[in-house]
Amino acid sequence: MPSSNTSQSFLAGQARVLFTERVVQMVPELAKTVGDTLSELALRPGNAREMQDLRDALRLYQNNSAAWVQGVLGAVRRPFSPSAKTTASALLELGTMELVGNETVEHRILASRLALRLLDFASWELNDLRLRIQSLEGLSELSRQDLFRPEVIAQHLVEQWTLAGLPQSAWLLGQDTIHKNMAAGMLEIYHATNAFLIERGVMAEIDLRPLVRRTPSAVNAIRTASVAKSDGSFGKASSADILNSRNAPAPGRMTAAEGVDPAAVATPLARVRMKAQGVLGHLKQMLMSRIEGFDQPRTHQASPQLAHAMDRLQQQAEEANQDGSRHSCQSDVDFARTQVDQALQELRQRTSELKKAASSSAEKATIEIVALMFQSILAEDRIAPQIRVWFARLQMPVLRVAVAEPEFFSSLEHPARQLIDRMGSCALGFDVTVAGDVLELEIKRVVQVIEQYPETGRRVFQLVYEEFDKFLSRFFAEQGSVARAVSLAQQLEQKETMTVQYTIEMRTMLDDMPVREETREFLFRIWAEVLAIAAMKNGPQHAQTLLFKQAAADLVWSASAKPNRSDRSRVIAALPRLLQLLRQGMTLLGLDLAAQDAQLKIISATMADAFMSKTDAIPVEKIDAMARRLTNLEDYLSEQDVGDFPLDADSLVTMIGIDSAHIEVIADGGSQPTEAMRAWARELQPGSWFNLDHNGKISHVQFAWCSERKQLHLFAAADGRSFLIQMRRLAAYLQAGLLVSMEEEALTVRATRNALAKLDANPERLFG
Repeated sequence: MPSSNTSQSFLAGQARVLFTERVVQMVPELAKTVGDTLSELALRPGNAREMQDLRDALRLYQNNSAAWVQGVLGAVRRPFSPSAKTTASALLELGTMELVGNETVEHRILASRLALRLLDFASWELNDLRLRIQSLEGLSELSRQDLFRPEVIAQHLVEQWTLAGLPQSAWLLGQDTIHKNMAAGMLEIYHATNAFLIERGVMAEIDLRPLVRRTPSAVNAIRTASVAKSDGSFGKASSADILNSRNAPAPGRMTAAEGVDPAAVATPLARVRMKAQGVLGHLKQMLMSRIEGFDQPRTHQASPQLAHAMDRLQQQAEEANQDGSRHSCQSDVDFARTQVDQALQELRQRTSELKKAASSSAEKATIEIVALMFQSILAEDRIAPQIRVWFARLQMPVLRVAVAEPEFFSSLEHPARQLIDRMGSCALGFDVTVAGDVLELEIKRVVQVIEQYPETGRRVFQLVYEEFDKFLSRFFAEQGSVARAVSLAQQLEQKETMTVQYTIEMRTMLDDMPVREETREFLFRIWAEVLAIAAMKNGPQHAQTLLFKQAAADLVWSASAKPNRSDRSRVIAALPRLLQLLRQGMTLLGLDLAAQDAQLKIISATMADAFMSKTDAIPVEKIDAMARRLTNLEDYLSEQDVGDFPLDADSLVTMIGIDSAHIEVIADGGSQPTEAMRAWARELQPGSWFNLDHNGKISHVQFAWCSERKQLHLFAAADGRSFLIQMRRLAAYLQAGLLVSMEEEALTVRATRNALAKLDANPERLFG
């Protein structure tokens, strides 16, 4: 390593130049990929409005993407000074006291999501680079505006997107593409920059001890301990040092070893992901310290001996499974427990045979860690035994992927991990679910598909993960009482959304008309809801719905001044039919006769004033234009989220005749949740299990469904009850600890943590 401060600064500068130029090369490629994605979306079939919106987004992107690219390139090439204080960095400091607009908050959320995705993929490459740069530049920490930080790059991308005149809606359309390509690209860039410094002798081995913040007592204990490197240790710091040191910081705080500033994490769920990434990081660091070249970001091929052994054992397992299926019908719980014990024995036997066939230390380590992970999964007693048996059959397919892709051990985004975690989160408490054996059959199907295509590796895991996710999106919503609750919730959201939008449109139509306040109040508060219910129940172009729409225009005309005899005659002739339609609409709304009479009395008084010209006249042309617009009102409705609305399930049950005996509505109210809690609520996945504390009673519930606009959420209990809760109240329950996840960390993360503990106690087994 260079000895002089000048040469160290020169090397750091070279690394920064290399890093910046790699980012500069990546941005135009990213822009092209986003453009291709928007082009594909624009070609997909859909309704006229959606297709027009997609075409508009594509056109805007094609016109402005060059400005976005140039803006990003200018931002990343901007000369960097560790002591500089820029506006961008000030925005990143969460402690700054400032008033910001909604648009600024939304942009920060977009940037935070992108930064978290980059951290998920590249946190340990970033940690290594951070330590090397700090060593070269003599810094205790990277500056908040340092380009090496993912949040800075993410901020540049979002900020320049807006400055280039591109709408947030277009970003959301291409968000998945941006996240995926940026994550893969930044992992390569961080790795290349680390390789550049390693080649020049900069910290070829990373000492883990500076990563850990310890209490004074822990520091004194470590000073007296010897950490000499030997066959039984993990490099310069053993995994025991790492794992024990994690208990030193105060509860809820994350150490620098976990790769992120706690203030930069947006939601509690994101903090969970960061802790999970810390576990994977410890495993990766252990493997890197023990196995030369383990961190190379390329795929590996299993040695011929190991490949042959995996094929042979896979075939034997399939034959045994076929024999077992012929000799047993539907497994009862006792038989399933016996199968779990047998699966554990077979797992260890296969592991021993595979390690004998392995030709390298990397293969032996991979075999052992995968085996330890599946031992942990098989020991998870919160999952029913018959489900664990199917999990056990994934050992060989997962091993194939882990041998070929070491990324499996370091990325939470690997599809094999995502699939196992998703199935595990749904299977928790499976023994009390009301779903019968449908979920078990789907997990069985998934496992059999993976076994059928063992050579496709990552691709087949990704495919079945997407299929399983789609299955979950409809599975819980189709089960018995849950299906009835979902039907009610969907119609409730549809009705409330249309009511708000109809009200907005009628306000717009009447904005320049001299309509009496009493008439406006009736149209906005009552008739907009009548139109919404009619459209929801019969369809927007149904004859009855069109009559109600025409009634709105007729009411406005009838309540305007009638100075001539012919107009008054028309009103008198049409009045009985108009009043009959108004009464029919209010009956559909559920108003009793007394309430209907009160409204009709007000309307009749307004019409009497119109006969005496005590109201203002409205040109017939405006009335005709209003009638035409009302007929096709749905074409003018906005797709914008209408936000929270009052939950009134009882009135909707009365209107459409759905039994709500098993539906408990947790109505709006209570404390105001933070934006972070709202974001957490939006990230909940169907199938996850929670303990719900509502009105002093704790229920074991499963997240079954959320509406298309993510305003309504449904949780199902094993006794057939369903809890319907709105977004803001859900976030408030999460914030208050009234809704608590039963799964603190994902299944594969727990399995990895348990594997690390066993390796720490007996490190020789890694290669034995």
